[in-house]
Amino acid sequence: MCTLEKRGNIYILTLTGDDDHRLNPTLLDSITAAINRIRSEATSPSALITTAHGKFFSNGYDLAWAQSDPQRHIIMSSKLRSLVRDLISLPMPTIAAVTGHASAGGFILAQAHDYVLMRKDRGFMYMSELDIKLVVPDWFVKLLQNRIGSPAALRDLVLRAERVTAEAAVEKGIIYSAHNSAVKTVEAAVSLAEALVRRNWDGEVYGRNRKVLFGDVLLALDFDETVEDVAHANLGSSRL
Repeated sequence: MCTLEKRGNIYILTLTGDDDHRLNPTLLDSITAAINRIRSEATSPSALITTAHGKFFSNGYDLAWAQSDPQRHIIMSSKLRSLVRDLISLPMPTIAAVTGHASAGGFILAQAHDYVLMRKDRGFMYMSELDIKLVVPDWFVKLLQNRIGSPAALRDLVLRAERVTAEAAVEKGIIYSAHNSAVKTVEAAVSLAEALVRRNWDGEVYGRNRKVLFGDVLLALDFDETVEDVAHANLGSSRL
């Protein structure tokens, strides 16, 4: 689940509950509902900060929930893609204050924000798919290509399953900044949000410009070949 706090024109969305913050439909629906509330009530200028309680920012898809039925993978993928689409179109700057590990889909959720700040005393970013024998969806890669300028850094994330600490992530251009603790990370995110709000940008223009910047990602979000292939294979098997 998540909570939503409003401080002036800054919204702070915090993932709560299960320490892993696995991306199952319950959590994804909760985040989406918070984003919809922000969209409906925010006025320009505003900003969003997403953070989390506990050891993890998010440990990715809830694979234990999904393992009993391939259709559940499709549901999770669809809901995460919809959430990322909502973040890309949100009419305000967005900041992820990563106060714990961010793995696989959790890393993607963080990278769907305009700025990623991370604590450096604990936690890492990690694309775990190679280690757990999963294929990375094309839309994951499109998003990472948009956010990470270094091909070598992208290679090491996807093809070496490198666990990247905050300081290394800054050096590689994966995140915006690193901070000494969870509290300092959130404080820095609030300071950045305040600075962005002071620019007094028109939120609708900001959101439309982000949609242009992420145009290839928005196209890729229409499809997830890694779950569609599983669905088709299971449909074919059921007809034999």
